[in-house]
Amino acid sequence: MASSSPSTIATINVMLAIHEKKTISVELYRPLRNYITSHYSEREAQNLEDDLETVKQLRISLERSSSDSLDVRRDLLQSYYKSLCVMESRFPISADQDHINSINFTWYDAFKQKQKASQQNIHLEKASVLFNLGAVYSQIALAADRSTPNGLKIACNSFMAAAGSFGYMKENASLKAANTTVDISVECAGMLERLMLAQAQECFFEKVVGEGRMPGLCSKVSRQVGLFYEEAFAALSVPPLSQHFDRTWISHVQLKASQFYAEACYRCALELHEKEEIAEEIARLKSGISALTDAKKSTRGVAAQLIDATTKLEANLNRNLERAVKENDRVYLMRVPATNSLPSLPAYSLVKSTLMSEVLDASKEKMFASLVPDNSAKALSRYTEMVDDIIRTQAEKLQQGSEITRVRLKEMDLPDSILALEGNMSIPVDIKEDVEAVQISGGPSGLEAEVQQLRDLRRVNQELLVQTEELLEKEAREDGQFRTQFGTRWTRPQSSTLTKNLQDRLNRFAANLKQAAESDARIERAVRDHSALMAILDRRPIESALPTLARPMMSLDANEDAIVGALKQSLRQLETLGAQRAGLEDMLKEMKRKDDILPKLMISTGSYDDLFRKEMSKYDHICEEIAQNIEAQEQLLMQIQAQNDEFAAVFNLEDYKASREKSYKQIEASISKFREIKDNINEGLKFYVTLQDAITNIKQQCSDFVMTRNIQCREMIEDVQRKMAGLNFQDNKNGGSFNGSYPAVGQSHLNRASSQQQPDPQNPSHPYSQGPYYHQPAEQQMGAGYTQPRPSYVSPPQPLPHYQGPTAGSTYPPQAQQQTPGSTYHPQAQHQQNANHEYGQPGYPGWRPPYYNPHAQHPGSHPPPPYTIPGPYPPPHQGSGYYKQ
Repeated sequence: MASSSPSTIATINVMLAIHEKKTISVELYRPLRNYITSHYSEREAQNLEDDLETVKQLRISLERSSSDSLDVRRDLLQSYYKSLCVMESRFPISADQDHINSINFTWYDAFKQKQKASQQNIHLEKASVLFNLGAVYSQIALAADRSTPNGLKIACNSFMAAAGSFGYMKENASLKAANTTVDISVECAGMLERLMLAQAQECFFEKVVGEGRMPGLCSKVSRQVGLFYEEAFAALSVPPLSQHFDRTWISHVQLKASQFYAEACYRCALELHEKEEIAEEIARLKSGISALTDAKKSTRGVAAQLIDATTKLEANLNRNLERAVKENDRVYLMRVPATNSLPSLPAYSLVKSTLMSEVLDASKEKMFASLVPDNSAKALSRYTEMVDDIIRTQAEKLQQGSEITRVRLKEMDLPDSILALEGNMSIPVDIKEDVEAVQISGGPSGLEAEVQQLRDLRRVNQELLVQTEELLEKEAREDGQFRTQFGTRWTRPQSSTLTKNLQDRLNRFAANLKQAAESDARIERAVRDHSALMAILDRRPIESALPTLARPMMSLDANEDAIVGALKQSLRQLETLGAQRAGLEDMLKEMKRKDDILPKLMISTGSYDDLFRKEMSKYDHICEEIAQNIEAQEQLLMQIQAQNDEFAAVFNLEDYKASREKSYKQIEASISKFREIKDNINEGLKFYVTLQDAITNIKQQCSDFVMTRNIQCREMIEDVQRKMAGLNFQDNKNGGSFNGSYPAVGQSHLNRASSQQQPDPQNPSHPYSQGPYYHQPAEQQMGAGYTQPRPSYVSPPQPLPHYQGPTAGSTYPPQAQQQTPGSTYHPQAQHQQNANHEYGQPGYPGWRPPYYNPHAQHPGSHPPPPYTIPGPYPPPHQGSGYYKQ
């Protein structure tokens, strides 16, 4: 049957190669020499002795078992095929008495070696050589080391060359070699070509996966692999191949087709997860699992490596499906579409059959050149040009006829108007796709839930802002109480002088929230005001919203049914003429493929023109049929035009078209308004999430400020109490007095400890000669028990982050997205931001995806909202129109 080869990619490790056909010995030398002697001369035979010996040795080498290397075997087959092409034009081999009738070629079937075919013509020999050439190319591909880039390239190119060989055999040799074994039939050649292309595309899949390319690209490449295998499986499932091949072949190709369809679903699901399109992700995963489950029911004789690969893939699909379902149930709550409603997966073909007509071109071969005069070769070329001209002219007529039919029917709005009368309304593809996109995103009925998300996010931001302000207010009250209690002894700066920048930022955030609330109100008002307009988008199917073409309420002669019936009958006749044109075009191509007058040219003794006229006459009847078809179509179109005019008058078709166009415009206006509102909601959601990050950041700064002030407060209370107890002298030595300047936090601890360990009464220095706390650089402010610098709360006024004032087209206020220079919490904020961006939209504090963000959530001081932000619809690059009014 075939061989298998492991790959570095665990899930793709089995490929097939084809074994060569076997033959028996044939004597070519003596019959060919006798023909030259009898038809030319003995002298000519002696001159061509080398050519005759070459052909003899090529056939003997072909008959031997494949002991040579694969490359040598490939070159041998190519050389022998070119020799056969030269012989075909010079030696008429057939059972005719005047031809070479002593040569009988015998070949055994490659897949059922007990079957064989014997013929006295060169067509069987050429077809068998092409089959073996394709088989050798497949063996070269299988022998390549696909774990290296060069080996993978060799394998891919060899599989494409094998596909080209089988395709060339199908187009040029299989049809002429009639009554042969199944392996060189047109059906088998087409199947093997698809199989080789599938394995060549599979090499590219191994390449893109090994290079870690994007899941979307891997999905497209994998889907094309599956399509090639599906075409091969379709050919293997019908006679004559279904009864000729072992069941192992069919099971292998079927499982491969399902494996790569499932692989495409798996890779596509990864891309959908990154886009947060969870509903379609779940549907794709289910579709892939279903395909594998059906294929694994028939795996008799399939290689164990392939079964293991499909089992691992199925496990990955099930694992991702389980996680996606949990995430959808907990977070997204999206409706999962039915598997049969999904659009087809996109495919990307990277391979094609090698053009073997160039590789096997025998026009430059010098063998037996003296046997054929140049005028014979020129005559054959001239005849071929004449046939090509006829084929080209008639094909253009057929294509022109089909195009005229399409245009005329579209002008008459047929058959759409007939379908509308029967209740089968249609809608333009672009509008239908837009409506489906709206419905997948939740439709107008889902806008209220998203508006509620805006309210909840606004509430969370307001609560965070109030909590932050309360922190500062509490610290200021405590500072005021101590200042009142100790009077002038309480020398540290007032809280209001240190928190001015923080208070300014909080005030700006409060103003932003107020402005955002106004924008939210406008959104809610827009949803209410346009709910009636957008309600049409919730109709399923959308065609149900279109007007129907009704029968007239009053009829004088009640002949509506007759009018409709006659128009339908004419349309059916027109469809029949179109099918006839397709058959005529195929017939033309088939006639050209079988048209071979070379043997007649070689034995012709009369005028070539007479022979040409006789041979060209066989195309006359099909040309006449084409002309009759075109004329019948023209008459039928005129009849349909008259019938359609009557139909339009009876059923008031113009009013229906106007009503239908009005419905189209209403749907388009609804889509535009929905997108506008959806853009505004998405803008608001992004605003609140970003603002929440900024408020959380400043809340952390305020918490650190309060903690620092509390430590300073305790230290100052101790110093004041010692001074009041009369311990001033000792305190001065220890640097514990306050003379109008307040030490840096933590500095007093260091000075006091050093003074107690090494007193120096001879060099008294002012214990608080260092600069005040709020004038020291941030990198020098070290707190007791801290190894990182504390943030400076009296740094220069921090500019607003990325958004400085409302931008054009947006009513949401600016929000902080970046930490200002000098803040020690910028790395932390940046780290959180990056973590939150790990999965699509930035999350709010307390939120993390169930399994894509493994970092532990730090406890927060506010509850997380019970939702996350959906993906934008339409994509973010489309501008919002609502905020431009």
